[in-house]
Amino acid sequence: MNKLAGKLPIIAFVFAAFAAFAFTSPPIPEYGLSGSNWIDVTGLTPGPTTYQCNLDPQACTREAPNTSAPVVKTGIFKNNMP
Repeated sequence: MNKLAGKLPIIAFVFAAFAAFAFTSPPIPEYGLSGSNWIDVTGLTPGPTTYQCNLDPQACTREAPNTSAPVVKTGIFKNNMP
C-alpha cells in the first residue's frame, strides 16, 4: 500500500497533464481579406491597432484564406496593421 501511496502524486500529475491537453482546443485560424491579400489575424483581438469588423452582415474573417471557407466573424474587414 505504501508503494501505491508514494506514486499517487506522479499519477495525479500525469492525469492532470493528459486532461490539460485533451480538453484544450487550439484557436480557430482566422484570415481577413484586405484588397487582394489575405491577412492572418489568428489570436488577435480586433481593435484600432490590429483589425476591425464593422456591423455589415457579410464575411469579415474566415477560417482559411479563401472566399469559400467558413465565416468566423461578420462585417467588413479593415486592416489597421502597418
